[in-house]
Formats: sequence, C-alpha cells, structure tokens
Amino acid sequence: MTKTPLIVDTGFWLALANRQDQHHARAITALQNIVPTRRLISTWPVMTETCHLLLQRLGHPALMAFMASFSAGSFTVFELPDSQHQRLEQLMQKYRDLPMDLADASLLLLAEQLACGDILSTDQRDFQTYRWKQTRPFNNLLLS
Repeated sequence: MTKTPLIVDTGFWLALANRQDQHHARAITALQNIVPTRRLISTWPVMTETCHLLLQRLGHPALMAFMASFSAGSFTVFELPDSQHQRLEQLMQKYRDLPMDLADASLLLLAEQLACGDILSTDQRDFQTYRWKQTRPFNNLLLS
C-alpha cells in the first residue's frame, strides 16, 4: 500500500528542531502520530529556506541533523519541472499582497501536482489563504 503524501513546510522543520518554538510540542506529536502513516514530501526552495534558518537560529548541529534526516530518507524532495516555472511566477503574482515567497509557491505547485493539500506548517495565515487548483484549501494537520 502506497502512503499518501504529506507536504511539509519550513515552519514544521524549525518547530521540530527548536524546543523553544511555540509549535514544538505539536510538531513532535505530528511526527509521532501522523507521519508514520504518511509519506513526507517537500521542495528544494523549502529545503534551502530550512537550512538557512536552522543554521542562523540554531547553529550547525541543527542543520546537520536536518540533513542527516534527509540523507536517511525521512522525506523526499519534489523536483520542480522546468515547465512549471511560469506557474510559480503566476502564483507569486496572484498572492503578492501576502506576499507569497518562492518556498510557499513551490508548495502550492506541489499540492497541485499531487492533487493533495494536506500540509504540516506553522504558517496559519498564508496556508488558510492559498488555494491549490484555484479553489481547494490546504488542510494544515499541524494546526488543526
């Protein structure tokens, strides 16, 4: 049986790594209760953002722990097809008032590609606003 994909945003990774984060306990609970039944997937822009913020906020050991989980196959990274670069631009233009960054645009594109909007994110405002395939809301399992 194939596990259903579960999209992961930067905020989840940061909350998981930082015991001082207000969402840390929720992230741990999600890791224990939700993640074993789902296939975690993210994007390269989220990976880049996560690595930068982990290094900046928590230091090299946190960065290396994150990279070790990636190397161990704890999650996969979606390759953004070249054919979708214009779609990223369209999404960032559509949500410019928030504004939408590349990491969030890549996650919305991922939801469209997977036809699944289940996500782990600490970003409640944006992921309540974004709509994949124009009308479908995200289902944020971390904050629900």
